[in-house]
Amino acid sequence: MTPDGEKKAAALRGRLEKMNFDAVFSSPLQRAIRTAELAGFPDPQLTPVLREVDYGEYEGMTTKAIHESRPDWELYRDGSPGGETPAQIYARATDFITLASAVKGRVVAFSHGHFLRAVAIAWMRLDIKAASALHLDVATLSLVRDDERGRVLAMWNSPP
Repeated sequence: MTPDGEKKAAALRGRLEKMNFDAVFSSPLQRAIRTAELAGFPDPQLTPVLREVDYGEYEGMTTKAIHESRPDWELYRDGSPGGETPAQIYARATDFITLASAVKGRVVAFSHGHFLRAVAIAWMRLDIKAASALHLDVATLSLVRDDERGRVLAMWNSPP
């Protein structure tokens, strides 16, 4: 994590410490674990379901670099060569929703941008391609929930 990322993650603590959670989940990748720690959750339950998207041959490349050779590339439409397909990303997002739904009460999850966008889309039962329309910054809060209208995106990309 960058120093700026750590500062933003630590700022989450002020908002999250006012809430009670019945389960805390995190990706096993260090950035997510460190974010959870800085936000006040030093012992999250690690689950590989929350790991970042597998970019295969594009691992470590920026979107800008990928677009130099494939100007029309879009993760949620095309997937990544040697990595996850959009259908696999969506299925894993659905797996996390199943895991979280088994908890009676509130859940907080620490994961990664592209994957969390897929979770939001899967929660609302939309086509995975819609995830490309969601912008998600580092160390922000988002909320999905059930209400009288069904599954809704109640808050998105809210800074600490």
